[in-house]
Amino acid sequence: MAGTTPGTPGTPRVLRAMNDRAALDLLLEHGPLSRTRIGKLTGLSKPTASQLLARLEAAGLVVATGTTEGRPGPNAQLYTVNARAAYAAGLDVNQSRIHAAVADITGEIVGEYELRTPGRTASGVVRQVTDALDGAVKAAGITREDVRRLVIGTPGAFDPATGRLRYASHLPGWHSPTLLEELAAVLPMPFEYENDVNLVAVAEQRVGAARGHTDFALLWNEAGMGAALVLGGRLHRGFTGGAGEVGFLPVPGTPLVRQVTKANSGGFQELAGVQAVPRIARAAGIDTPEQPYVEVAARLLAHAVEAHTEDSRYAELLDRYAERLATGLASIVAVLDPELVVLSGPALVAGGEPLRARVQSELADLAASRPRLVLAAVSRHPVLRGALESALATTRDEVFDTSR
Repeated sequence: MAGTTPGTPGTPRVLRAMNDRAALDLLLEHGPLSRTRIGKLTGLSKPTASQLLARLEAAGLVVATGTTEGRPGPNAQLYTVNARAAYAAGLDVNQSRIHAAVADITGEIVGEYELRTPGRTASGVVRQVTDALDGAVKAAGITREDVRRLVIGTPGAFDPATGRLRYASHLPGWHSPTLLEELAAVLPMPFEYENDVNLVAVAEQRVGAARGHTDFALLWNEAGMGAALVLGGRLHRGFTGGAGEVGFLPVPGTPLVRQVTKANSGGFQELAGVQAVPRIARAAGIDTPEQPYVEVAARLLAHAVEAHTEDSRYAELLDRYAERLATGLASIVAVLDPELVVLSGPALVAGGEPLRARVQSELADLAASRPRLVLAAVSRHPVLRGALESALATTRDEVFDTSR
């Protein structure tokens, strides 16, 4: 093939690389596989599958691990992805702590560390980031240099034009115009930053309730309300990164808030945020404290799941809260017309199927289209899981590319 380069599509090297990547993805999805099974799943002949596995084993991307048992005939050698081929890291940042984790190339978390940051000031953010990362790296038994990529999840979003964090005034120190440059100077690996709710959507799309869906919206309710929008399989971030800041969304039933970025609140947050749950409960005759808002709201809604069929007060709590959630969702659905809406965050997940079904019913009355509502499936540290999945996706693209 005169005139072509090693990277030209259709050349043997590129075709081999495509087969290599297909086999590696199958091993990630299915776990250990034999040469015969890999051949059947990829459509490759036995000799070609053998050559592929030998090539990947020599490159340090797969390792032999045990043999098949309990089948007629000789036991077959099993292969799996070499977990030590590369590592990726993620950080979940909020106003009280930084939670860091390291995952191997298979996605298994091999090290975690939580750095408490009470009374955080505007100084020391870079040190806190590196301390949290180093804690997770140490727990994983590797070095900082072993990490191929880092993804940092924060509330709000970094404006791509200015590099400054917006929509998160409660994170002192993270608004410095030089913060990203300072981090780049001390971190040995490439890093990315992403909105925390967007990362929850990444987790749900990769390993959760939205797996297999290219168009969906995710509603998150923790300390603040937010949404993530996935269109055509990609996150929609908006011009300033602020797409999904639905806590500021004006809705019926709440006063019109002006200068919402200074107030750091808005209509939908006031109507259906976690702080609204204890107020609805007290109006229904349930004696409850207000704070801490997230814990109180989750506890009330979890109890409502158990008691609503026998106690009308808890049925009313679910009814009223579902109506408020559907009021804001109706505006989102009217613009996006998504196939799927994922309800996520401690309060919404605590409400379980009784809350989900009520929101679905209310939304059917308030919106012209009727997306399917589902509960989030990633329950353990979804922001951190999304950061790791995002970092792993890029890391795998680099490490698994055998065409170079």
